[in-house]
Amino acid sequence: MRVPPPAHARRQWRPTPLLQASLALHLGALGSLAIQPGWWPWGLGAVAANHLVLTAVGLWPRSRGLGPNWVRLPTAAGQIAITIDDGPDPEVTPAVLDLLDQFNARASFFCIGAKAARYPELCREIVRRGHAVENHGQHHYRHFALLGPRRMAREVAAGQDSLAAVTGQRPSFFRPTAGLRSPFLEPILARHGLYLASWTRRGYDTRSRDSDDVVRRLTSGLAAGDILLLHDGNAARTAGGAPVILVALPRVLELAAAAGLTTITLHSALERPPL
Repeated sequence: MRVPPPAHARRQWRPTPLLQASLALHLGALGSLAIQPGWWPWGLGAVAANHLVLTAVGLWPRSRGLGPNWVRLPTAAGQIAITIDDGPDPEVTPAVLDLLDQFNARASFFCIGAKAARYPELCREIVRRGHAVENHGQHHYRHFALLGPRRMAREVAAGQDSLAAVTGQRPSFFRPTAGLRSPFLEPILARHGLYLASWTRRGYDTRSRDSDDVVRRLTSGLAAGDILLLHDGNAARTAGGAPVILVALPRVLELAAAAGLTTITLHSALERPPL
């Protein structure tokens, strides 16, 4: 079942100042070659340097140089967002949902389209329990940021269609693999009415087996408006064999509650003033 996007889904794409400057540099380099062909080494060097800058910005997940990026909630009225990537996972996700229920917490699950198609009931359970399912790509390609514009567009669109077909709701947010991207991504997201979401702080819980370290990374300086990143898919295991998220999440929620912070989904923040 293909769920069509709502009429208001598309949003206008506006190139950032960095992209405008990059376009001007490329045009200037071409113009200089037309006037003085002997200047080609300088023009080529300037264009190469510009591409290095664009690549560096794309490798910085929390940057806004390539387009809008939710690194924090747009308002900070005593609330934070828990985001959970790489699922759904048939072993870990149900336990995560139970933990969230215990704390009456809400989370945004960035799900992989192919996994959602494999475990559709689990995705529907996420929504049934009051959480949001967002787009983490159809296949979670590690080289996502290196894809050309057409293939990148297919990956985003396929994720949208898979998740909408399973849950009946089209995602509002997209998060690329590891947060890495290229200048091609923002125009694609704008066509789908999607917003790029990264994070304020992450636990590195796919690498670290030390739950204390994960909790420290997520809660040191925790403040209203923060977006936290954890993983139910590809979760690292503690020395005792438990998925790190299942050990760290209750402590994160306890510390958040002690600080007077409540959790909301990213989608619910869309109803508030924009970034």
